[in-house]
Amino acid sequence: MPAIKNAAVLLIVLACCVPLLAQANSVSTKAAPKTTSPERFLISPPTTPMVVHARFTLQDLNEITEGTETFEFRGVMTLTWQDPRQAFDPAVIGANEKVYQGAYQVNEVSTGWFPQVMLVNESGLYQTSATTLRILPDGTSTLIETINAVAESEVDMSRFPFDRHRLKAVFEVLGFDKNEVALQVDPDISNTSRTARVPQWLITGISTTVEDHAAPYAGKSGFSSAMVVGVEVRRLPFYAIRLVVFPLMVIVLLSFSVFWMDTSSLGDRLSVSFIGVLTAVAYLLVTSDQLPRISYVTLMHGFVNLSFIMMCATVVINLIVGTLDKRGQVERGNRIDQRCRWIFPLSYIVLLLLMIAVALLFF
Repeated sequence: MPAIKNAAVLLIVLACCVPLLAQANSVSTKAAPKTTSPERFLISPPTTPMVVHARFTLQDLNEITEGTETFEFRGVMTLTWQDPRQAFDPAVIGANEKVYQGAYQVNEVSTGWFPQVMLVNESGLYQTSATTLRILPDGTSTLIETINAVAESEVDMSRFPFDRHRLKAVFEVLGFDKNEVALQVDPDISNTSRTARVPQWLITGISTTVEDHAAPYAGKSGFSSAMVVGVEVRRLPFYAIRLVVFPLMVIVLLSFSVFWMDTSSLGDRLSVSFIGVLTAVAYLLVTSDQLPRISYVTLMHGFVNLSFIMMCATVVINLIVGTLDKRGQVERGNRIDQRCRWIFPLSYIVLLLLMIAVALLFF
């Protein structure tokens, strides 16, 4: 009997303890996520935007394509921000800095949030490589990666070959509006590598600014914080002048030699004029790839058209002088030739200078 009573008491005690143990286990299970690693999201709702200091160092300009208004560039993007949730004790992990290298470690191994930057005006190519994420004990994080991309930027070729442009690459943080993530740039830091260059162009400067861009995908406000990298470039005109302008000017000036020929040799005069026109046409066909393939008129197109008009005008003068010679008005035809000997070269040069002045002052 005493044994039966002891067993009954033990069963009653166990029945009372089981619910308490289950409740304690439930509480510990709910509290467990607080000890896990931080996840990839900002504090919600954010009291102040996460400030990300951005810097882009231009390494090289590979190509500028006027017809498609695109340019290919290569550079290094550096993003720095502070996230207190990433703070750690160096004595615990045995290191003064956490370093993640490569896309796999940054995307899969690291547990902290980092800004995902996109090129808004991308045009077909956007490659990132050599990604590195460095985290200091106070939570300061620095993301560094190289970028090779093609961007579309509007250019005005009206002054070609004396044109200048500001090529723009617009970067923004994907998925967050300006109230959640705000980009900042340091204007005092040099953003151009000494090795950056592109054939036939001179890089005169680079600037970075922060603008608000309308982006419905960014967040509630619909405006994202964007960094605009502006590359100032100036064309080196000697290549176009040497290949197109100077040879065509020589052909035009040689076509004026008909005014020194005998007025009675109309056939020879017309042959010289038409040979000059055909030579200019053939030469331009060969060098057509050097002219921009755009719809509006540039300074170079004006020069080419003026040259053709002047050579065609020599044909008209030849016909007039030949007609006067047939009518016996030889002296009158000679006077026209004498006047055209200086009128044509002078008019050609004056019109060229006037065209250049108008293009540089008003376009």
